[in-house]
Amino acid sequence: MKVFGFPGQGSQFRGMGRDLFKQFKEHTEIADHILGYSIEDLCVSDPNRCLTKTEYTQPALYTVNILSYLAASKSGSVLPDYFLGHSLGEYCALYAAGAFSFEDGLRMVQKRGQLMSCAPEGAMAACLGINAETINGILKSNGFNNIEVANFNAPEQIVLSGTKDDIFAAAKLFENAGARYIPLNVSAAFHSKLMDPVTEEFVQFLNQFTYSPLKVPVIANVTARMYPDGQIPTLLQKQISGSVQWTDSIRYLMGKGEFEFQEFGPGDVLSKLVKQINSSCTPLRDESSLREGIVLTPRHSEITNVDAVKSTPISSGKLHNSGQQLGSASFRKDYNLKYAYLAGAMYKGIASADLVIRMGKAGLMGFLGTGGLTNDTIEAALMQIQRSLPNGESYGVNLLHQPGNATGELALIDLYVKYGVKFIEASAFMQITPALVKFRLSGIYQDANGKVDSKHKIIAKLSRPEMAKAFLSPAPDRIVKQLLAEGLITEEQARLASALPVAEDICAESDSGGHTDSAVASILLPTIKRIRDELHTKFNYQKPIRVGAAGGVGTPESVAAMFVLGADFVVTGSINQCTVEAGTSDLVKDMLQCMDIQDTDYAPAGDMFELGAKVQVLRRGVFFPGRAKKLHELWSRLNSLDEIDANTRKLIEEKYFRRSFNDVYAETKQFYLKVNPAEIDKAETNPKHKMALIFKWYFVNSTRLALSGGETQKVDFQIHTGPAMGAFNHWAKGTDFEQWRNRHVDHIGVKLMDEAADYLNNFSSAS
Repeated sequence: MKVFGFPGQGSQFRGMGRDLFKQFKEHTEIADHILGYSIEDLCVSDPNRCLTKTEYTQPALYTVNILSYLAASKSGSVLPDYFLGHSLGEYCALYAAGAFSFEDGLRMVQKRGQLMSCAPEGAMAACLGINAETINGILKSNGFNNIEVANFNAPEQIVLSGTKDDIFAAAKLFENAGARYIPLNVSAAFHSKLMDPVTEEFVQFLNQFTYSPLKVPVIANVTARMYPDGQIPTLLQKQISGSVQWTDSIRYLMGKGEFEFQEFGPGDVLSKLVKQINSSCTPLRDESSLREGIVLTPRHSEITNVDAVKSTPISSGKLHNSGQQLGSASFRKDYNLKYAYLAGAMYKGIASADLVIRMGKAGLMGFLGTGGLTNDTIEAALMQIQRSLPNGESYGVNLLHQPGNATGELALIDLYVKYGVKFIEASAFMQITPALVKFRLSGIYQDANGKVDSKHKIIAKLSRPEMAKAFLSPAPDRIVKQLLAEGLITEEQARLASALPVAEDICAESDSGGHTDSAVASILLPTIKRIRDELHTKFNYQKPIRVGAAGGVGTPESVAAMFVLGADFVVTGSINQCTVEAGTSDLVKDMLQCMDIQDTDYAPAGDMFELGAKVQVLRRGVFFPGRAKKLHELWSRLNSLDEIDANTRKLIEEKYFRRSFNDVYAETKQFYLKVNPAEIDKAETNPKHKMALIFKWYFVNSTRLALSGGETQKVDFQIHTGPAMGAFNHWAKGTDFEQWRNRHVDHIGVKLMDEAADYLNNFSSAS
């Protein structure tokens, strides 16, 4: 049996980790970014003599312990049967067992160190040579009620914690009893009730994080038993003011059988303690509670074989007809769908052809994410979709607004018309453009009864009332006339234009991943519906316009809420990015699978950089949001690259870009000379525009990195997502959907709709 352990405070020394930081540059950069100082300088040279201060010691030891473990793992070290750590080292054990990411663990220990450094003044002392029973007797008989045992390190190596006066006053008593009594160089009484004032704030901080199931059992300091499910924040809170039961932790492992212990981190203090306990203690096989006075959380069944633990499947149940009846019946009929449910487009083909095909075969509909793709790539995807859906199954294609590139939009519409695309999702539009009008009118017709309709349907995704009014109105007369004059539509199509709105349907998009205006669904959806009603009456349209909802849709309850608000259909986005069919890297999916609802941030949008538009992105584990904001701030404030100070320029070139401005511009110039030479002409005469082009390269590259999934520049990944992804992860916990490799886009859609219907039925019955 193998047991891996990590040391805590007291093991640190100047120079530790010297050879590790260069090996693990990404982890070092993450630590520097989170901590705000150089972790390598602190550990190796300690220029400001901070390494012994707990707020610095804890992040430093955590980092060095983990880098030591990762270095050993590189050489093929296998997973142990158990992990454990001493005090701070327990966070390293939990990381190694898969409970949380390196950066989340670092944030935890940073906060832990900060809070413990602010705790009421106290003191600690090591008491060597006498056992715990003798120590407790001395404390009790002499009225030292403010001294507690902090660490049961070994049978005759006990650490005490308490008020400063009592710790020093007790020295003579223990020395008279034959003990070596050594006051420790600390500023607070760690692992005692004097730490209680900081524990409440700490557990609130811990509850902000998402904790994954442990891949390997971890022994908890305060119980000397394996961590039960769902108790990580609780036991880490108790650990701050509770005793470290190191002796009984090792005795418990001894009761499991003979084991080989391996220590990761500076020094070998734990290895010596384990050896001492092994030679002088009996194995602990009793499953009862430990020392009197320790409050234990009720334990779940022990995990003795990690591989045998299986996730509980989501109950399949029967297909509920009520799930298919949610939303608008006319919407389902017009789009040939079983459910009023759509999978929205995600740029760069993340909403892939495979995703669209899977949805279509299930009687649902998805939109191909075409933003940022070449027309050749889009054409190949359309051919793949049409080969795979030969029987009239529904599918859609995205049209992402391209400000200043009307020609590009029209070329894309020509491609859609060529391949007979009937449904498009129009997103991020700030005005009605000729491409939208051409698509809508190229399919317009009048039947024998005089009813006007179009076989080309646009679902407009929007979050602003003025855009709702624009899409719900007939095509602007000036654009109709322009298209007619250019021979792009017929006179008959122009004549019929006033009978239909630009959009067949509207999707009110509240706070979401990617381009977003941070709207609130309960405000936006009713407002858009009112605008729809006003304009439907004003223009006397012959058929209803449906209003759907997107943004924040990731659980059955959120789906149900949208229908309660009056949505005719729902559209999901972020949650589909973490499915088997999504066209992004496995590494991105791994990251999304672990995110929580608070793990997003807003960053400048690369495609609308100069306009100040924003996208919502993942912030957990990456630097992209902060770096993107920095670039936009510099561009907004300065007029050229020459105005950037030397240090900032060096930072951007070495850390953000990993290449020079000149190299970036050369690549950018080569691209634009092929697709839009006017951009380069402008850049050559306008230094601010040149700066914008160079900075926008970072946004293109950050997306490229995320799609390819390379580990080396993970911190620069641009991953569009909203908080719905975190909510979905909570809902999926303990089910087959917990792991993204079990997530299929159609299964998710059906399950969300059916359980939303069940939720509404149960709610109605309870009322």
